[in-house]
Amino acid sequence: MTHVEQPVPDLDQRSDRASMRDVISAYVSLTKPRVIELLLLTTVPVMFFAAQGVPGVGLVAATVVGGIFSAGSASVFNCVYDRDIDEQMRRTRRRALPRHVVTPRAALIFGSVLAVLSVLVLGFFVNWLSAGLSLAANAFYVFVYTMLLKRRTTQNIVWGGIAGCFPTLIGWTAVTNSVNWEPLILFMVVFFWTPPHTWALALRYREDYAQVDVPMLPVVKSARHVGGQIVAYSWVMVATSLLMWPIASTGWLYPVAAIGLGAVFLVQAHQLHARAKGTEDLTKIRPMQLFHSSNLYLSLLFVALAVDPLLR
Repeated sequence: MTHVEQPVPDLDQRSDRASMRDVISAYVSLTKPRVIELLLLTTVPVMFFAAQGVPGVGLVAATVVGGIFSAGSASVFNCVYDRDIDEQMRRTRRRALPRHVVTPRAALIFGSVLAVLSVLVLGFFVNWLSAGLSLAANAFYVFVYTMLLKRRTTQNIVWGGIAGCFPTLIGWTAVTNSVNWEPLILFMVVFFWTPPHTWALALRYREDYAQVDVPMLPVVKSARHVGGQIVAYSWVMVATSLLMWPIASTGWLYPVAAIGLGAVFLVQAHQLHARAKGTEDLTKIRPMQLFHSSNLYLSLLFVALAVDPLLR
């Protein structure tokens, strides 16, 4: 899952050393808090649905803390590996490592500590299946997406985005200690959601990616082609989301939300494609409109999933 970078506060120009507040802010920014928010938004609602009600507060707290440590760790490792291109990209050059507020060695230690803590918290306070899935997601994001796919293929975010789908499994296993069809369907919803979400952002910053030779789809293909791909993935995403109704025997709220939110998303995807057919001018295509709408779509869909069993 992607997000718009929030700049790290500038260091005091009157001092050669960063203040403690600057350093703490830099370490927090390495974990990409906005990404963590989205990941937790697909973890906690699944716990409510798996419990068919309100899960234990302690269980939710432990899952959230472990999830924060795990996602934060993966983001830190990503920042360390990508610090060379981050320094050249407009969207990322204010990150802590390009600004030399934190050293790569210190960041690696920080990321490793977070990874260990995530496994211990999830293993001892949730269950070891959830801990294993969390560790697998972390490793997939770092080794498969960041190190193997990102700089080599236009399909980087399609397959690399699998890491961001794991929270649906973790939320379910935290409650049930098993994997069923329901979390696998939700896993696929996030899988098909990720390309439209990310390609919209990549359209906005395609010059950045082109400058550092990262072959995001909007860099090597026309905006019209990208728009067509966004439409295709959006249709499959909405269709997949509707499978929860018959397979999980949901109440009325979830299918109503899935249909309504899906319809709005599809309209916006088609509108982006239509705007992209006749121009490459991003001010006319307005890709960030779909990017922000995609965040809202996923948030509301999973909130409806959490509330649905409470109404029954």
